[in-house]
Amino acid sequence: MTDIWTPIEVGHLALKNRLVMAPMTRSRAAPDGTPGPLAAAYYAQRAGLGLLVSEGTQPSDAGQGYIFTPGIYTDRHVAGWRAVTSAVHEAGSRLFIQLMHVGRVSHPDNTPGHALGVAPSAVAPNDQMFTLEGMKPIPEPRALTTDEIARTVEDFRHAARRAIEAGADGVEIHGANGYLVQQFFAPNANLRTDRYGGGIENRARFAVEVARAIAEEIGGERTGIRLSPGATLGSLDEGPEAPDLYRHLVGELDKLGLAYIHVMHLGNEALLADIRRLWSRALIVNRPGRAVQGVGSDIAAGRADLESYGQLVLSTPDFPARLKSGAAMNPADKATFYGGGAEGYTDYPVLSGEAA
Repeated sequence: MTDIWTPIEVGHLALKNRLVMAPMTRSRAAPDGTPGPLAAAYYAQRAGLGLLVSEGTQPSDAGQGYIFTPGIYTDRHVAGWRAVTSAVHEAGSRLFIQLMHVGRVSHPDNTPGHALGVAPSAVAPNDQMFTLEGMKPIPEPRALTTDEIARTVEDFRHAARRAIEAGADGVEIHGANGYLVQQFFAPNANLRTDRYGGGIENRARFAVEVARAIAEEIGGERTGIRLSPGATLGSLDEGPEAPDLYRHLVGELDKLGLAYIHVMHLGNEALLADIRRLWSRALIVNRPGRAVQGVGSDIAAGRADLESYGQLVLSTPDFPARLKSGAAMNPADKATFYGGGAEGYTDYPVLSGEAA
């Protein structure tokens, strides 16, 4: 019987188990976007999982929205990430770097050159953003021109190449959580009347173009994508056509030979079943808030090939060992999720050798 401990091939990788570390923003990079000095230890501590997906990492200056998030487009970024990938590989796991362009979820106080955020259309998200001066309303973004959309696709391509140069095993496109790729899906954020707006094929086009460019550059077997059907983060409303948009999108992505789709699942079981049916390669399912007692249930039921976990892995570096032993997980300290140093980052306790 297939369970979380059954090895699996995903893309070009043989993974030792079916547990995945979900991407989680930690805001501990240097101001220039270079991963911080503790990043290698943080990821290596969690190498008991078969696959680690990094925190959201901007593919360009324009992709940054939060303070102290990492990038993967300069030589310094590559050098910083190389230390991380080397540590993860030495510890026995694999790492995909998640490419995150935040789009309109941005504030000029946080961006290089104090640039305004960019988006499918000039529609503000009616939300606030943390800055070094505290919380501030997110301003109305600037709408991307068609030429800028093409350049943004190339930014993703370039960042994917740099990630491989840094030793990453692949990249995950962040198409979820209210950021740029998902903004194109949502009619209340995408008011365009050109080939990137209107019907579901047009609204899915940008995601497909990004995925195609990256697959061309580094290989589909090194490319994954994260989706969150129905998510309303960043004030998005995907509308009643959303399930049909995702069915179309998954069908188009399937033609590209990507390694996996990573679904943040919010409860539409019928759509998840359709994604499973339409997708011919690995499917990772993340159910936010899933209890430890439910670990492995989607794999056992055939709804997923792998399962990803966020806060449980953040707080419990030896998550797989504790699953096997039945030991309790560490509580997560939400006050240290973002920014800071080792506290709440690399200092969570692990089981003693005897207990493990």
